[in-house]
Amino acid sequence: MYIAQGKLGKLGMWKYIPIPLLFMLLMGLQYLAVKFMNLDVAAEIERQINSKGKNQFFAENLIFFVFFLGGLFFWVRYVHQQSILSLTTSRKKIDWGRFFFVFILMASFIIISTLIAYFISPNDFQINFQPIPFLILLGIAVLLIPIQTSFEEYLFRGYMMQGLGLVAKNKWIPLLITSVLFGIMHAANPEVDTLGPIVMVYYIGTGLFLGILTLMDEGLELSLGFHAANNLVTVLLVTANWTALQTDSIFIDVSDPSSGYDVLIPVLIIFPIFLFILSKKYQWTNWKEKLFGKVELLTEKEEIINT
Repeated sequence: MYIAQGKLGKLGMWKYIPIPLLFMLLMGLQYLAVKFMNLDVAAEIERQINSKGKNQFFAENLIFFVFFLGGLFFWVRYVHQQSILSLTTSRKKIDWGRFFFVFILMASFIIISTLIAYFISPNDFQINFQPIPFLILLGIAVLLIPIQTSFEEYLFRGYMMQGLGLVAKNKWIPLLITSVLFGIMHAANPEVDTLGPIVMVYYIGTGLFLGILTLMDEGLELSLGFHAANNLVTVLLVTANWTALQTDSIFIDVSDPSSGYDVLIPVLIIFPIFLFILSKKYQWTNWKEKLFGKVELLTEKEEIINT
């Protein structure tokens, strides 16, 4: 039902093309610029940070998402004439309990796992806590990180999932395509050069996991909460000098980055555990139909109720 809600607006399938095309074009141009101009992304990030400071550089990189999310909402609301609620969930109202449950669950996991890693291998971490820079970071992150993660969720798991589902008339094609595109979006990140191509499996796997959450739960609340917690808590707690988001976090990971199969641990172990916990809490059933079934268009009565 969630995918079918994309039909609630003034459809015209051409309307689904400009926003994803424009965003992916921007990402593609960024990637080509890095490759063909032989840019050292890590060195450029370091230069920018040395010039502006971590907090200013961090804020400048995130402020664009305010315009991205606002532009997406404007397009959905006034071009598609679709409600933001129907882009968000199949429920009568947004279930914030779902959002905050998975947010707390993911935040707790990151904090506990990071502290365990610190106590096991303290030499791999540098304590970086400075009250004033951290408080500034906290304000920037709390304000802008949810906007950044929400844009990505609304674009990939919301807008593109609904649009592709209406075209393909099934659920597995939009799940697969949005997951791959979500991974490709991160191709220009410095982590790819540092850890190697295997990290793309993590990015695509994360997209697949978030897509499964959306389809099984018939809404974006869980993927919004998970993604927000992952990015927000991470940038506040621990960063490294080879990542895209370098901040005045509490810890800096100074261990030697590797391209080993440890980057697959979230995809192979952590994400399945989260799926198990959430499936039990929200009593998910009929997995085959929800992930691979056909998209059943809403009846006229359902369209009126959800308008």
